[in-house]
Amino acid sequence: MFYGEYLHSIDRKGRLILPARFREVAKSSFIERFFVTRGLDKCLFMFAEEEWRTQEAKFKAISFTKQQARTFNRLYFSGAVEVLPDRQGRILIPLYLKDFAQIKRDVVIVGVSNRIEIWAKEKWRDFYGNWQASFEDIAEKLMENV
Repeated sequence: MFYGEYLHSIDRKGRLILPARFREVAKSSFIERFFVTRGLDKCLFMFAEEEWRTQEAKFKAISFTKQQARTFNRLYFSGAVEVLPDRQGRILIPLYLKDFAQIKRDVVIVGVSNRIEIWAKEKWRDFYGNWQASFEDIAEKLMENV
């Protein structure tokens, strides 16, 4: 559903415009609202509402008697915010999420199929630089049993 890598900037009012391609996908899929939360690897995860509800059900099914489950759910859901893009496709990302992801101005917006990831430009460059050479090895290991 969401694919590609796009360089954007946070404007003076703290808004981020979604890539035109993502806005087209949202419009054609009747997606009006998204949820943004703390992601893994110091990025932000952004889900369309339907996918958010699917992920939420999975995480709620994990027993709250397990310490790691409680900790994960607290951090994940306490960081979540519902966002509605304005007419220009802009969303407002709260300061606490920008701080978490170390976002200042320039961001890379990455489509990862069922979710969108929002990275500080420098963090994405570091992540990509550290892992691009291992891409084929990772693919081989992951696809062994497929």
